[in-house]
Amino acid sequence: MKKPLSNKLDKISPSMTLAITSKANKIKREGTKVYSFGTGEPDFDTPSLIIDAANEAMKKGITRYTDVKGLIDLRLAISDKYKKEFGIDYDPETEIIVSSGAKHSLFTALQALISDGDEVIIPVPYWVSYSEMVKVAGGDPVFVYPKKENDFILTKEELKSVITPKSKVIMLNNPSNPTGVVYTKEQLKEIAEVCLEEGIYILSDEIYEMLLYNNKKFTPVASLSEEIKDITITINGASKSYAMTGWRVGYALANKDIVKAMNTIQGQCVSHPSSISQYATVAALKADQGIVSDMVKEYDKRRKYMLEELKGIDGVEPIEPDGAFYVFADVSAFYGKEYNGKKINGSLEFADALLSSKYVAVIPGIGFGADDFIRFSYATGMDDITKGLKLFKEFINEIK
Repeated sequence: MKKPLSNKLDKISPSMTLAITSKANKIKREGTKVYSFGTGEPDFDTPSLIIDAANEAMKKGITRYTDVKGLIDLRLAISDKYKKEFGIDYDPETEIIVSSGAKHSLFTALQALISDGDEVIIPVPYWVSYSEMVKVAGGDPVFVYPKKENDFILTKEELKSVITPKSKVIMLNNPSNPTGVVYTKEQLKEIAEVCLEEGIYILSDEIYEMLLYNNKKFTPVASLSEEIKDITITINGASKSYAMTGWRVGYALANKDIVKAMNTIQGQCVSHPSSISQYATVAALKADQGIVSDMVKEYDKRRKYMLEELKGIDGVEPIEPDGAFYVFADVSAFYGKEYNGKKINGSLEFADALLSSKYVAVIPGIGFGADDFIRFSYATGMDDITKGLKLFKEFINEIK
């Protein structure tokens, strides 16, 4: 008789984003066109200068192991970026570690920070993997619920209401996935000062920091003060800004003790990300950043179109995003109603009915802790957005 698999699996759930994407891909393989607003992946090709750098790396023989923390040239480029753009000093030797994507950086940071039973505060809605990463690390996710009318921006009063002696970390995502909301400097400072008082680490996921609209300005938490920087672990990477999702390069910036701990864990896990991908990321960071702003301009066109279309549908209430490439829309007005004889009880049934009938893929909000909502990604072509939203309207009109 075989012994059971790890009981850790009892605590965690598969990624809702990847589950919907998997179902959509199955429909595609069967020959049906799917209009996908699902996975948050840029539809642009990786800029040619980055690809050229990868080819150069291979020709130069940069195909061997690197330092666990990553290529020193890449850590220097990351350090230069934060000094030049935000005025923050990070020692590339001791305060920066490169990982296999921002998700891996988050995972390793939590492993380094959390002991069994520690509490990690997570504002809702949150990116789908946050709570499950905390559980794998042995921690307990504690959810806090900012108000919808405040665009789900966390206040210091809301934060204080969930702090206990076991509180160890707060996970922030700015700009937010799924809402696209961007925190102001003042809003971040209020939260950070509470964390300073209570001795709580700030794990700040800033992967969308270059994707901004409406003249919004981005403030890294670590830039607020030296004291706040010392309790902050900043997560960033190449995937979203440079259309490099498959290259798998993320990084963390933190005080030397935290980076040392992450280095120990990573060294026993994956060692380091691809040397070729790292070399290509050096080129991305050193390039004229017009390669990003050109993509952002196109995203903004799509954002405005999607927002206008969704606002024009009775019963659908989208939140206007100032960052990232998502629109989070409240569709709870249709819960309790029926589609093709089946009752829609929540976002999962809503998304499933939409995909099964109109072949339009969205991510149910329950995966983000907000069941009243669904998430649309506009990191897809304008033709698909136009046709997909037309089918979405048909679906809404057929709900009774």
